[in-house]
Amino acid sequence: MDLKQIEYIVKIDDEHSITRAAEKLFVTQSALNQQLLRLEKELGAPLFHRSKVDMRPTEIGQVYLDNAREILRIKQRTYNLINDMTDAKKGRLSIGFTPGRGSEMFTHVYPAFHQSYPNVVVEPHELSVHRQQQMISQGNLDIGFQTLSERQRTDSEYIKLGEEEIFLLVPSIHPAVEQLTAAQTVAPGPHHATNQQSAVPYPIANLALFQYEPFVLMYKESTIRAITDEIFRKSGFTPNVLFETASNNTVLSMIEANLCCGVVPEYYVRRLPEGISCFAFASHPSWDIVANYRKNGYLSEAAKYFIELVREFWT
Repeated sequence: MDLKQIEYIVKIDDEHSITRAAEKLFVTQSALNQQLLRLEKELGAPLFHRSKVDMRPTEIGQVYLDNAREILRIKQRTYNLINDMTDAKKGRLSIGFTPGRGSEMFTHVYPAFHQSYPNVVVEPHELSVHRQQQMISQGNLDIGFQTLSERQRTDSEYIKLGEEEIFLLVPSIHPAVEQLTAAQTVAPGPHHATNQQSAVPYPIANLALFQYEPFVLMYKESTIRAITDEIFRKSGFTPNVLFETASNNTVLSMIEANLCCGVVPEYYVRRLPEGISCFAFASHPSWDIVANYRKNGYLSEAAKYFIELVREFWT
């Protein structure tokens, strides 16, 4: 069995295109097409439905791809085991993280990792949590660094790196701010994954005071949106959603412009722009910061070290 050929066919499926797959593999489109035609002739059946816009696997093609990916996983696991046994400190490591602070985390962690593992090729991928989970289950991603609630976990393996509280942010010019700030304040909840000089007390939010205000919220498929929706459900009203976004920095910008209110994780509370006030929720809702990898998957020593560096970053 030709492992190179297997990698080629899997890449065609990943890209849904021979042209894009050839570009990623640094081979000619003609050579890649010949590999596919040769394999289809050998198997006696087409592996893909071909159209002008993309290529999708046939039923037989899906059987081939499922087993091809398993073969590649076995290959990588074998190489990782041997590299660890020989202390070779080489190989490949694909890392997933979310946009925004995930990118900042990677930028901070990678130099220290590279210093200890200069011969490990790291492949970074900026992806949503759901896409990371899909790629991990398919064996296309070694580790995903994610923020989610317990109920949002899949049947993969999860290593908890920290816990982070969720907060309400409002424009400081809102008339309710002075009323709430004057009330008794309490410290944030007991679990904090972010770097803080000290526990900063925040007034408890009376969300009912903002029920007629517009809100900017993260998009519906984001993991924080389910938590946000639950907060509003328990408060007894549906928020007036002015805008949905994929970026917490956009949430901050719109609140700073006095356009709306928002809900963000604690990481973004640490560096609030002028003109934004922060409030804690009475229930102190939170989510987990985790490292996610495939069920029964093998974590190489390099992968374990990367995870520990990320844990240090958050704590």
